Amino acid sequence: MSAILNGEVSHWMRSASPRRYHSPLPDERQDLLIVGAGLTGLWAAYFAAKEHPDWKITVVEAKRVGYEASGRNGGWMSTLLPGNRAVWAKRVNKQGGDGIAAMREFQQAVNASIHEALDIMRREGIDAGQAQGGNLHVAQTPAGYARLKGKYETDLRYGYSPEDIRLLDAEETRERINVDGALGSLHYQHTTAVDPARMVAGLAEAVDRLGVRICEETAATRVEKQHVLTNRGPVIANTIFVCAEAATGKIESALPGFGPREVIPVNSSIIATETLPERFWKRIGWDERDCLMDSAHTFIYAQRTQDDRIAIGGRGTPYFFGSKLTGEGEVDERTIRSLRQKLAQLFPGETLPIAHAWRGSIGVTRDWCAGLFFDRESRVGVVRGYAGHGVSSTLLAAKTLLDRAEGRSTELVRMPWNDHRAKKWEPEPIRWLGVHTMYRLFEYADAQEARSGKPKTSLIAQFGSRLAGLHE
Repeated sequence: MSAILNGEVSHWMRSASPRRYHSPLPDERQDLLIVGAGLTGLWAAYFAAKEHPDWKITVVEAKRVGYEASGRNGGWMSTLLPGNRAVWAKRVNKQGGDGIAAMREFQQAVNASIHEALDIMRREGIDAGQAQGGNLHVAQTPAGYARLKGKYETDLRYGYSPEDIRLLDAEETRERINVDGALGSLHYQHTTAVDPARMVAGLAEAVDRLGVRICEETAATRVEKQHVLTNRGPVIANTIFVCAEAATGKIESALPGFGPREVIPVNSSIIATETLPERFWKRIGWDERDCLMDSAHTFIYAQRTQDDRIAIGGRGTPYFFGSKLTGEGEVDERTIRSLRQKLAQLFPGETLPIAHAWRGSIGVTRDWCAGLFFDRESRVGVVRGYAGHGVSSTLLAAKTLLDRAEGRSTELVRMPWNDHRAKKWEPEPIRWLGVHTMYRLFEYADAQEARSGKPKTSLIAQFGSRLAGLHE
C-alpha cells in the first residue's frame, strides 16, 4: 500500500493542474478590481466582462487560482443556504418584512443558481465531471432520523417544494446508496457533484478569454476607496470587490464587512480513496453520484467522484489558534483516523485504501450567516462567511455585488444576506476554546445518541447548537 499524500492543496488541484497566470499588475486605473481568484471573484469577473466588454477588469490572487476553499472543498453545488435561516428571517421581521417569504425567495434563488451555473459551464465548455444526482442526507440513529423528519417540515416552510425534497425510508435510501444501518434519509433534487478545481480552472480560462487580467502571487494587504495595496504594489480602480472568504480577516480596511473578528477560518478536512473496483460499486450502488451527508452533529459530506473514488470530509481539528489559515493543507493523524472511521461506519466490511488527505478553511461569522456589503461612497464591496455552502452561492453573490455596484433595484439586492452583520467573534483564547469545546460536545452527543438508540436529540447537542448559533 502506498503512503497517503498529505496536503499539497488538494486531490482536486493536483489532478486538475490549473493554468498559471503571471500577468503584470496594471499601471492604469481599472474599472473593476477583484480580490480573490476563487469562485466568487471569477463569477464576478465573468458577469462583469459579459455586461461591460469595454471595462478594464483585473483579479488579484494571493497564491493561485482556486488555491483556497474553491479548489479544496467537497465538490457540492448545494441547495443549502450559506447561513441560519431562522436568524435571517428574524432580522427581516424586525425590519418590518415577512421573514418566511424572504427566505423562500432566497432558497429558490439558490436553487436556480445551480442550473444557471450548469448552463454557463456547458456553454463555456467547462468539464468538471458535473453530475446532478441530488443530495442524500442519511440517518443511522433514531435521533438522527427524527431530526431529518423535523428538517423536512422546516425545509418546506423555508422554500423547498415537495418536488425539491423527498423523505425516504430505509429501503428507499439503500436503493440509492447502501449505507450501513440507514434508517432513512432526505433527498434534495438539485444538488450537483463537481470537481471543484476543474470548475474554478475552467471559469478562470473563460474570464481570461473575455480579456480579464488575472494576477497570481499578488496578495492584497489593505483596501481603501479606489485603492488596493498588494505585495507587488498598489492598484487603482473605480470599483473594488473583495472575495477572499476565510482570508477576509487578514486584509486591513475600515470599511463595512472587514475586521479580524468579523469572520474566522474554520477548518474542514477531506480524505479521498484510491479508485475503487466495480464489485464495490455493485454492492454500494451510488449510481447517480448523489452527494452524501449524514445526520450526526459532527457530520460528514462525501461524493463519488467521476473516477470512482470516495471523497469524504468533516471538521476534525476545527480551528487554529489566532485564525491561522491552513497553508498547503496538511492534515493531522487524529483527523485522518476519524474520517477513516466515519467511512468504515458507512461502508463496513471493505478495505478502502486512502490516496490523499487535505484540509482547507471555510469563512464563518459568529451567527454562521454570510454577509454581503457594498459601500456606495467608497465603491468597495465584500462578501464572506459562506460557512461551507459557497459553491453554488458564489454565483448568486457575484451577481448581487454587480447589481449593487450598478445601483439596480433587483430581487437579489433585497435578499437577507445583504448588509447582514453578526456579532464579532470573541477574542483569543476564548475563541479557540469555544470552537473546540463546541466540537467536542457534538462528538460526545453523537456517541450518546448511538448508545441510547433513543429518538430524542441529546440535550448536550441542543446546548452546543444554541451556544454556537446553529439552532434553527
